[in-house]
Amino acid sequence: MTGNSEQIAAVAKAYRVYYERIALLRAPARSAGRYRVYDTGDVRRPGFIRRARELGFTLDEVRTLLELSANDDQATCANVRELAESHLADVREKIADLRAMERVLAEVVRGCAVGEAPGCPII
Repeated sequence: MTGNSEQIAAVAKAYRVYYERIALLRAPARSAGRYRVYDTGDVRRPGFIRRARELGFTLDEVRTLLELSANDDQATCANVRELAESHLADVREKIADLRAMERVLAEVVRGCAVGEAPGCPII
C-alpha cells in the first residue's frame, strides 16, 4: 500500500511517532516520491496496539504480544494465553478493589446524607 491508509491515518500522528520511537511500530518505507509505503502488517499493527491498550495491556505486554505474533505455533499460543490470563487476573483484582471502594464510599455518602454523625463524615 502506498500513501496514507485510513487505518494508519486513524492513529494520531503523536502516537505513531511515539510508537515508532519506542519500536512498537517500524518507520514506514518511503517511495521514490517520498510517500510512505505500508505493507499489510504495517496497516494492522496500529489497530492491534490500540485494541491491546484499550484492554489495559501495558506497552511492554503489547511488545511481547507483537513479538509472539511473529510466531505461529502452539508454544506461542500458550505464551499468549499465559500473558492474557495474568492480565485478566490483574483486571479482576482491580475490579474487586473498586467494588470495595464503592461500598465504603457509598456508606460514607449515605451517612452524610442522613446526618447520623456530627460533622461531615467524608472530611
